[in-house]
Amino acid sequence: MPPVRRQISPHASRLRHDPTEAEERFWQAVRNRQIDGFKFRFQHSLLPFVADFACLEAMLIVELDGGQHDEKRDAARTAFLEAQGFEVLRFWNNDVLGNLAGVIDVLRDALIRRMAEKK
Repeated sequence: MPPVRRQISPHASRLRHDPTEAEERFWQAVRNRQIDGFKFRFQHSLLPFVADFACLEAMLIVELDGGQHDEKRDAARTAFLEAQGFEVLRFWNNDVLGNLAGVIDVLRDALIRRMAEKK
């Protein structure tokens, strides 16, 4: 039987094929269940939005922000995602590029906390 291909939005597909340097570094650190066995998805469609990174098991979204982000629009997006039960962590690109280990520590703490809250 051939594998099932998930349909992704054209916008998410474009974002996956043209990642920023910070997204690429972060993805290399979290992909393949490297963070305590948690699975992350890159440029995951959560209509009407696309999350930079999503861990569905922990209902956690990670957004990497550069100069292109609009705080007002980001606040509305975060409110929508939180209403769906997600927690949204935001990091600046320069934090990922300059202190990836620190970013991963914050992420790991959030994952552990989210899973403890689910019990």
